[in-house]
Amino acid sequence: MLLSEYDYNLPEELIAQMPADKRDNSRMMVLDRKDRTVSHKHFYDIVDLIEPNSLLVMNNTKVLPARLIGHKDTGAKIEVFLLSQKEECLWDVLIKPSKRVRPDTIIKISDELSVRAIRRLEENGEWLVELIYEGNNVLDVLHRNGHIPLPPYIERKIANDDLKKLDFERYQTVYAKDEGSVAAPTAGLHFTEEILEKLKKKGVELCEVTLNVGLGTFRPVQCENVLEHKMHSETFEISAKAAEQINRAKQDGRTIIAVGTTTVRTLETAYQQFGKICECNSASELFIYPPYEFKVIDKLITNFHLPKSTLLMLVSALAGKDFIFEAYREAIENNYRFFSYGDCMFIR
Repeated sequence: MLLSEYDYNLPEELIAQMPADKRDNSRMMVLDRKDRTVSHKHFYDIVDLIEPNSLLVMNNTKVLPARLIGHKDTGAKIEVFLLSQKEECLWDVLIKPSKRVRPDTIIKISDELSVRAIRRLEENGEWLVELIYEGNNVLDVLHRNGHIPLPPYIERKIANDDLKKLDFERYQTVYAKDEGSVAAPTAGLHFTEEILEKLKKKGVELCEVTLNVGLGTFRPVQCENVLEHKMHSETFEISAKAAEQINRAKQDGRTIIAVGTTTVRTLETAYQQFGKICECNSASELFIYPPYEFKVIDKLITNFHLPKSTLLMLVSALAGKDFIFEAYREAIENNYRFFSYGDCMFIR
């Protein structure tokens, strides 16, 4: 399987730079796998499209304000991107530009927060650092000093307070809970409290799991032979309640709908590890590509994904590569908005 097989041309103007005016006003392409048809809806139509008694599984992770902008004592601007917390004050991070940093370099973020480089972990800019601050709550410090880590294809002027406020609100799902991700599970961005209430009243059961989105979201596949690609590990958690909901739905033959590829990887990884869905704290390095046979999920709500990405391979495994690429061509012809702040599709 070759990486070049998963490439497509996307006009730059179709990369969404801002969220829709209202979360559920996003457009939604509906892919019917049985008869290979495509229809065009809006996300608020999802209430009519999900059948009663279905189980809707969502990733409730919350995005950290993980992007820190600081300076060395020379005045050089340095960006620190938090990846994962190792100990109380120790973090794995990306530093840009990495070549300007040496062990023990101090990067001042503000009067209350500095970053001390400890050692380089990889040549790609990954470092182990110490966060230096006063007080006991690092999240409070990050909220005062950090920025929401938007993907690089969304251009922002970091000093614009109105945009910063917008991104803090809209680059989170309405059901986000514990902070631990460096990117949003973007398929969930379209849901509103009203949509969720309507689904519950219709008889759709809601279920939450947690996968903390990590470095793999930003790392492109770099080998032409896709089978040589290694996924970065991402931690996930499934509660006893969620495990019971999913196993019962599966036993009863009910439809299980995943909201986003992170939810898919959580459920499929857990099934691979335990043979069923169990209460667990674990990690996923699962790489899903054709012709993967899905063990847990039946349908998927997902955004449109980057060319040559592992996420595009995942949805190709579910709906078929040819059908997905036909749908993407139609989405481009109809000026759908792509990627994190863009429109979505419902694969059923």
